Amino acid sequence: MFLPRIVYPPVTQNTLRHIDPARQIELQQTQTQMQNAFRGQLLQSLAGLFVLGGAAVGWQQLRLAREGHVTDRFTKAIEHLGSDTLEIRLGGIYALERLRRDSATDRSTITYILGAFIREHAPWPVGEPGGPEHPTAAVETQLPWLTKRAPDVWAALRVLSRSSSKLNEQPLYLARTDLRRAVLTRMHLPDTILRHCNLAGSRMQGIDLTGADLTDADLREVDLRDAILTNANLSGTHLRNAKLTGAVLHGAILRGADLTEASLNDVDLTNVLYDNATVWPGPRP
Repeated sequence: MFLPRIVYPPVTQNTLRHIDPARQIELQQTQTQMQNAFRGQLLQSLAGLFVLGGAAVGWQQLRLAREGHVTDRFTKAIEHLGSDTLEIRLGGIYALERLRRDSATDRSTITYILGAFIREHAPWPVGEPGGPEHPTAAVETQLPWLTKRAPDVWAALRVLSRSSSKLNEQPLYLARTDLRRAVLTRMHLPDTILRHCNLAGSRMQGIDLTGADLTDADLREVDLRDAILTNANLSGTHLRNAKLTGAVLHGAILRGADLTEASLNDVDLTNVLYDNATVWPGPRP
């Protein structure tokens, strides 16, 4: 009401005194029109602010609704993951995969949950009282493949491979797990912690284990052809009879590793670190 009169103040009587009556009327009309125009602009601005405020409130409500929907999906997936029925557990695993793709804020949490699921359902408690012999006396070639023995564990590995750890995420922790005779062909599991893990007899052709920690892992008779093990820690790793043809071990740590009868044809051993405890299949390269 008052701002237009301040911006466009009325013409004073002293000013109008020296102007003919017709001109006075014209000036007063012009002044009124300018005030009304400015008043209309103010009203439009206020209406715009109301629209923006409503949009902000609507966006906030939409965001809260979406978060509630994500929370509901997350809760149901966790419930399915704890089911005694294999099919329901598989549904929970793939529900978490989709949720991990849709919700960036939950990615690290879901990675941790799936890693914990694998550790819980496929333990290899090396060093614990009554724990297994590591490495075992022989590789169990008659053991069913992991896809048949524990399809939910394999599915979780597959999901984690398709959404491997990104920058600023904690590495996947799978130490002391029983992954014997697992089919991990061309999976992407960089920086994964697989210390004291049993992977004996597995198929891991073309797998990406860049920077992975495989300290004291059992990789006997594992097919690692064309695998990427750049900067991986293979200290004390059991690689007897492993197929490493075409693998990349650039910068890998092989201190104390047992490579007895392993195939090293066309293997990139540039800058590998080894010591006197490293057992090579032939003359030291």
